[in-house]
Amino acid sequence: MPKTRINKFLAQAGICSRRQADKLIANGEVTINGKKAELGATVSGEDKVKVNGKLIRQIAEKIYIAFHKPYGVITTTNPENNNNIMEYIDLPTRIYPIGRLDVQSSGLILLTNDGEIVNKLLKSENKQEKQYLITVDKPLTKADIEKLQNGIMLDDRKTLPAKVKLISSHQFSITIIQGMNRQIRRMCEALGYNIKILKRVRFSGIELGDLPRGKWRHLTAEEIKSLY
Repeated sequence: MPKTRINKFLAQAGICSRRQADKLIANGEVTINGKKAELGATVSGEDKVKVNGKLIRQIAEKIYIAFHKPYGVITTTNPENNNNIMEYIDLPTRIYPIGRLDVQSSGLILLTNDGEIVNKLLKSENKQEKQYLITVDKPLTKADIEKLQNGIMLDDRKTLPAKVKLISSHQFSITIIQGMNRQIRRMCEALGYNIKILKRVRFSGIELGDLPRGKWRHLTAEEIKSLY
């Protein structure tokens, strides 16, 4: 039977991304046929793979959903965290978010049990666009709009060029391809603005549209195809 690298096997089984799988393996939480797995090991369908003692089986159905995360909801699947994202999604299959939205932000977040697509979309070189609507505490200047477009120094690193469109004196849309920690908030703070509302309205080719806050929907076949 054909062999698959253990981290890819776990990703395809919907356990986690490949990167997270490597951490599980390094921590000794993965076994193959009763022996601790090593990084780079390969397995086939005949092997018994366990994570923390639980037998892992490949999943037949891949699930992809779009969720409108409300303000205050934590982007985690850990049930020990109150008001976590999974309290809003009633599915028997284990899924996990593609990327994050901080607790003070709202809007579109994608979730799936397809670890391969998570790995693909979060790689920085794939340059997936993420679009946000931003409301700040004071009028924006033309000079600051240009700075947001051209890039701002954060932690000795300049942000990549962004697409910025002024909507009103205090509101604008921004499209970025990076995923630096709290990037948009820090960009605005560097220019002296405090964000009052931050809402993601698009991830790659998937739009939030009129999906109500706290609700989710399955992606269409065309939307799933666009992710690949």
